[in-house]
Amino acid sequence: MNISLEGIILFVKDVPMLKAFYMQNMGLQLIEETDDGGWALLGAGQCTLGLHKIGLGYTAAENPAPVCESNTKMVFEVGEDVVALRDKLLQAGVLMREIKTFPNYGYWICDGEDPEGNVFQLRQPK
Repeated sequence: MNISLEGIILFVKDVPMLKAFYMQNMGLQLIEETDDGGWALLGAGQCTLGLHKIGLGYTAAENPAPVCESNTKMVFEVGEDVVALRDKLLQAGVLMREIKTFPNYGYWICDGEDPEGNVFQLRQPK
């Protein structure tokens, strides 16, 4: 069987906000979007990141803050110094954790969260 991951779709509350976040902070490129702000497709290397507006039935009216709980983590391999990129993101107000690595692991890694609480990881080869 020959299967490869082509794209990931996140269901989000605010497509334009997250589109801007990933374009400005990760350098992703806009491939397509709808005029109504309900969809954006971003180029992320050999994969795409789709941002799809979540339906009203999945949002809590009493909690309008755009925060999600997810068991998914997106990993972005970076071609620049992860320390400098982390500092840049912290200065932009992005929630970032400490940089770490593991024995016999070939990468420096650092987790962060987008404005809706989706977790991402920056990964730089040692």
